[in-house]
Amino acid sequence: MTIAPSPFERLRTEIARIEGVGRTQRQVLPFGVASLDARLPGGGLALGALHEVAGGGEGVIDGAASALFAAGIAARTRGKVLWCVTRTDLFAPALNQVGLSPDRLIYFEAGDDKAVLAACEEALRHGGFGAVVGEISRLSMTASRRLQLCAEDTGALGIAVRRWRRQAEAADFGQPTAANTRWRVSALPSTPLPDAGVGRPRWFVELLRCKAGECADFELEACDETGRLALPADLADRSSSTAAWEKRAAS
Repeated sequence: MTIAPSPFERLRTEIARIEGVGRTQRQVLPFGVASLDARLPGGGLALGALHEVAGGGEGVIDGAASALFAAGIAARTRGKVLWCVTRTDLFAPALNQVGLSPDRLIYFEAGDDKAVLAACEEALRHGGFGAVVGEISRLSMTASRRLQLCAEDTGALGIAVRRWRRQAEAADFGQPTAANTRWRVSALPSTPLPDAGVGRPRWFVELLRCKAGECADFELEACDETGRLALPADLADRSSSTAAWEKRAAS
């Protein structure tokens, strides 16, 4: 006679399913910056997962930086990228500068967050995209969990770019969601040049939440034409000098 599992056993099985226990090793997308990848389980951004990105402030500059951060990630995936918006202010040439070419982009203009979430969920469930990006102001635990489960089932990469029309809406970013990671990006003065001109933009990138990982923050050079971030040369030299000094002190 077969004994039915107890309610406790069924609950434990469901929790394991939601958390991905027993799944095959999840693939990752490395950033290519050793200090950043070292903070992420598996050495990169998890594929088959949802990730959140927001600007460090409510201003246009930080908002643009967060969108370009997301675009750089999407640029390093394979296949078409679906970008869902409620406002038609996405600047395609800027996305192209960080490696996300127009021939890979499919735009979906929706009337509100609800339509964006529905489109993202359907696209992640389909699984035929390199990345699915949705610009939204509010993201509930229920909605994020649906996106996360769809991404897990197909191995697709989902990115929720948080945008707010009013400062009061920004408080929603502090609410818990099912996203695998949560990032905040702020614009910094560009890299100085030896001659007059504008250097490569810099960002202050904060990893505010990471499942099975720790929070961290980084000062990085913005995405290049391949979508890759870089550690500023002056900071890299400083890190090397510090490591050398620690090695001499230990000896």
